[in-house]
Amino acid sequence: MNQPDPTVTNPDPAVIPMVMPDPTVTTVVTPDPTVATEAAAAPQPVAAPQPVADPNPAPSAPTAVPAATADLTGRVAVVTGASRGIGRAIALDLAARGADVALIYAGRTAAAEEVRAEAEALGVTARAYQCDVADFAQTQATAERITTDFGRVDILVNNAGIVRDNLLLRMSEADFDLVVDVNLKGAFNLTRHLLRSLLRSKHGRIINLTSVVALTGNPGQANYTAAKAGLIGFTKTIAREVAGRGVTVNAVAPGLIETDMTADLPAAARQALDARIPLARPGTPQDIAHAVGFLASDQASYITGQVIQVDGGLGI
Repeated sequence: MNQPDPTVTNPDPAVIPMVMPDPTVTTVVTPDPTVATEAAAAPQPVAAPQPVADPNPAPSAPTAVPAATADLTGRVAVVTGASRGIGRAIALDLAARGADVALIYAGRTAAAEEVRAEAEALGVTARAYQCDVADFAQTQATAERITTDFGRVDILVNNAGIVRDNLLLRMSEADFDLVVDVNLKGAFNLTRHLLRSLLRSKHGRIINLTSVVALTGNPGQANYTAAKAGLIGFTKTIAREVAGRGVTVNAVAPGLIETDMTADLPAAARQALDARIPLARPGTPQDIAHAVGFLASDQASYITGQVIQVDGGLGI
């Protein structure tokens, strides 16, 4: 704040200097009695009554937030191993949610066509593609056909899997390689060839079917558990690579599920497994399909890099 310059004798009349009071001087102001008398004589306005605050106010309405939905209308899903068992259930569940479905199968053409017809009966577009998921070139060609036919891909479910069980001392190199090629490399192949389309999607989802035995181990399945455990590492790594583009990558780990793959288990082995399940029953393909459908939906948009165990507690 500027102080007036005492050396200036003719200050600019347009400038009114501000004078700072001396804090050491106490000024006593004598009130004008005539002002007080006049103020007392003047009629005073009556103050309007003030509203009394409600001690228990009603809570304010919450801000509306758009609800996430499990509806997949207008999206395109690719499901491998879709002609039977868990893959069939997943394809039909996604179709029931409104997704168009591309069904990849290995060799059961009649079964794949049945699934295609069932999906179309739900009001969506469905097409079946025969492909060996372990073959890099075949999966590339199939991925190109799918993107041409549907225009894009929003959801990829890597479900195709096989077993060739044996104790390690008796397991052949061919059986080890085949299981790893289908169960692990197959997921790599389809993910690699469809990833660009998934990255362009506003709802990109990759869901890999692993197994509870990948977490616990299981005698006689060194090839299968190795492939499925590898799929968990693959899931977590790709989740980190694509998260910046809004694509989520998760795995579902089924326990004992009623399919034709588990129907061949010896009775003693089946009883032993049933006894280990806290919920005391095997699961159904629909149990797995519901989990996959959730992960494919907007309701799971903040979940990535996770392994969802659907096993009745078997892996506890």
